[in-house]
Amino acid sequence: MKNTIFFALFLVCAFTSYLPSATADTIFDINGDFVRNGGTYYILPVIRGDGGGIEFAATGNETCPLTVVQSPLEVSKGLPLIISSPFEILSIQEGLILNIGFTFVPPCALIPSEWTTVKGLPEGLAVKLTGYENKVPGWFKIERVSLEFNDYKLVFCATEDSTCVDIGVYIDGEGNRRLVVTENNDPLLVHFKKVEVESSATA
Repeated sequence: MKNTIFFALFLVCAFTSYLPSATADTIFDINGDFVRNGGTYYILPVIRGDGGGIEFAATGNETCPLTVVQSPLEVSKGLPLIISSPFEILSIQEGLILNIGFTFVPPCALIPSEWTTVKGLPEGLAVKLTGYENKVPGWFKIERVSLEFNDYKLVFCATEDSTCVDIGVYIDGEGNRRLVVTENNDPLLVHFKKVEVESSATA
């Protein structure tokens, strides 16, 4: 009961601390358009050659693909993701509390299935889809890394101590490029590409 009350109080403080600011930087996609709150995007690497966009896969002993990974294929855009904030604003701003989730999840996954972080794994704190019990409460946000280009990094902030750490890539023994919380000052630099809705052909 105490933990529930503490978590509720923390969320109130966190939401107050991360309210949208008139001076906050708006996040832009690769076309220079602002990233829309609740919009659908591909998350692509800035540095090409080591992999493609973000998707999910089954790793380790998983029987359901719950691991968030970078595609091993450079030409792959990954899977579409919905990026949203609980605040009722039109565009995503730097530092906002975010929910990130794939538009499609495997049938074996829980719904809704959003990004979480899970502790106690060989790779450390790992980014997973909803379904693990040992998840770490917290939220994601986006931070700009380039003043000249629309390049960003993803960051995870833990509820317990409000510590915010970069999201990077861990390559396991099977070659999976797993997204993890990293303290090695080596974040995965990303940009956002809007998913275009194809119009249906008319007769």
